[in-house]
This record gives sequence, structure tokens and C-alpha cells, in this order.
Amino acid sequence: MNSNAPSTAPSTQPANATQRFVICMKWGKKYGPEYVNRLYAMVRRHLRGDFRLVCLTDDGAGIRPEVECYPIPSLNLPAGIPERGWNKLATFSADLHGLKGTALFLDVDVVITGALDDFFTEPGEFLIIHDYKRPWRITGNSSVYRFELGAHPEVLEHFRGHFEEIRKNYRNEQAYLSDMLHKEGKLKYWPASWCPSFKYHCIPGWPTNYWKAPFVPEGARIVIFHGECNPPDALAGRRNRRFRFIKPATWVAEHWHE
Repeated sequence: MNSNAPSTAPSTQPANATQRFVICMKWGKKYGPEYVNRLYAMVRRHLRGDFRLVCLTDDGAGIRPEVECYPIPSLNLPAGIPERGWNKLATFSADLHGLKGTALFLDVDVVITGALDDFFTEPGEFLIIHDYKRPWRITGNSSVYRFELGAHPEVLEHFRGHFEEIRKNYRNEQAYLSDMLHKEGKLKYWPASWCPSFKYHCIPGWPTNYWKAPFVPEGARIVIFHGECNPPDALAGRRNRRFRFIKPATWVAEHWHE
């Protein structure tokens, strides 16, 4: 694992300002180090001032030296239970590798298209994307969320102590996380235009999707890729199983690079 110095870009923050972290996770073989490297480059282009990008990972090989790599904290699940579906809850450790400050979590497969500064200043204790598909529910999409490191240890502590009950009542970590923070009166959502879904908001409706390419919606800052399409697929115009026809989203190449 590599643990390196923060970004060398000139500081625009007061000496006593709270440290800003961008946190991502990479485990297994689904995403290579290029996803983390491109994420760092996109953040650097769109976030003014100092920040530290931290990758919680089981393999730091190939990740650029500006990124600080640390092991993913154990969820302490019963033997034989895979942790991968719940791993993001590890960011709520009471002490996450000694890091202190404001953290913006980003999935490694997002494409950043606009300024990120407001993600650190938007009022609220915990902010997350409101679920796209069922907006009448409180559930958030955890591709992008912000919190103070160490401020919500009960999220992970309760999960560790009540896993079997939680697994029966919640479909995934973002449902559990949203419900926990909602019950505490701390759940808030990003402005709707900031984090559009590629699948739901960028692809023209049928039949125009056959002659119009995917687009970046007005006001978008971070485009979310979830389900069956990731940035390379979108760029190539590839059709995946159950995923409707798309033309190449050439704008992905303008943003998703080192």
C-alpha cells in the first residue's frame, strides 16, 4: 500500500481549515487502478485548493502516488458472509486510519463534469443522492455522499451487532445507511441536478436514442454509472444485457482521463 503526501496544488484554504478528503473504494477485479487514477485527475481538475484522495482497497498496485491507499476496515461479519455488498459502511469507522476532516465519498466509476467545491459547502450533516427510481422513498444512492469522518460511528457499530436482522430488513448498504441517518434526523439530499444517472437522465428517450447520442444534463456535476453500463461502455456505445441501444457518449472522453 502507498501512503503519500496530499496534493501539491497551491493552497487556497486558511491554515486552520478542516481537511478535505475524497474517499473511494476498490476491491476485487472489477475495476483496475486506472479508475482510481482517473478519479484523482478529475477531482484535481474540478476541486479548487487542497484535498487528499484516499482509496480504501485490497490492492494498491498501479495507483498513482498522489493517492493514499489504506486497507478496507473489516466489517467483522460472520464466517462465510461476503463483505463486498456492505463495504462502504467501513467509511463510518470511529477511527478511519486516523483521518480527520470532511469526506466526500465517490464511487470509482463516476464521471465528473462540473465543479466540486459546493459538495463541501452544501449545508447538512450527511448528504447523499436521492434514489432515482423510487423518489417517494427516503433511500439514497451512495455513489456520492458527504460526512464528517468519525461523526457517525453508530452506523457501523449497529451494523456489526445486528447484521442478521439488517440483512433481512434492508436490500443493501445504501438502504440501511439512509434509514439510520433519517432516524437520527441527519439525512439530506444533494440538489437534484448535481448527480444525474447516466441510465435515467443522459440517454435520449426511445426512439430518439437511435439517432441522438447521450448528453450531459444541465447543471450536472457528477454523472453516476450504475447498473449495467460503465464509462468505457458509454464511450463505446456498447449495449449490455437488458440495456437499451445507445450511441457513443463521446463526451465521456473529455472528462474521464488522467
